[in-house]
Amino acid sequence: MFILGAAFGSFLCCQARRLKMREEKQKKLSSRSVCLHCKKQLKWYDNIPIISWCVLRGKCRYCHKKIGILEILSELATATAFVMIGTTINVEHATWLDWLTFAAIALFTLSLVFLAIYDGMCGELPTFALIIAAILAIIAVIPGLCTKFAPMPFASAALFGGIYLVLYLISKGKWVGDGDWVLSAVIGLVLGHPWLALIALFISNVSACLVMYPIVKNRKDHQIYFGPFLVLAFVVTYTFSDFFISMI
Repeated sequence: MFILGAAFGSFLCCQARRLKMREEKQKKLSSRSVCLHCKKQLKWYDNIPIISWCVLRGKCRYCHKKIGILEILSELATATAFVMIGTTINVEHATWLDWLTFAAIALFTLSLVFLAIYDGMCGELPTFALIIAAILAIIAVIPGLCTKFAPMPFASAALFGGIYLVLYLISKGKWVGDGDWVLSAVIGLVLGHPWLALIALFISNVSACLVMYPIVKNRKDHQIYFGPFLVLAFVVTYTFSDFFISMI
């Protein structure tokens, strides 16, 4: 799961960069990976997740300029997320329905990772990616409607998304972005329980404050992009959902 997650993390980070470049310079998404500085086409051994970045010390093999830390963070974060999500299924006793749900959750997690990367990079959540995440969320909850908490997914979505929607409306988009409430509603749907939605709300806001406060405390015009922290909150809350539910 770690290796698979790292590979997907590398791919999603690359696609997020390509999408940004296409929007800015009309660069095709299908083009081969190149150094953003010298435009040299990268060899396959320069694209091995985590390993290549470490071997090259975060620099291009050809022009020796820094690659950036986003790539290695994306690979490590996705790998860790896949390992955590992987612990939620009992491989020995899983039914076909369990495997179907797990596959949907894994794909949903990948859609969230793409959103987190793009939000952290550009400060916005692409509409098409939100739609894909919503579709995958619905697929994930259809098998038994999240059999652990069957009656509550929509209440969870309304609670999590509703709180961010109220903040968006009150602040007129200054506190949270217009895509954050949609993303939080989608995450709440998959979490499937209002209590878990509150836990995710707490984790996302606390982690955002801890990470971003040192950055924005002296910059009044700097916005906090909640996408990455909402995704972090989902992975942690979903992985330890049984523990959190046992608290009530």
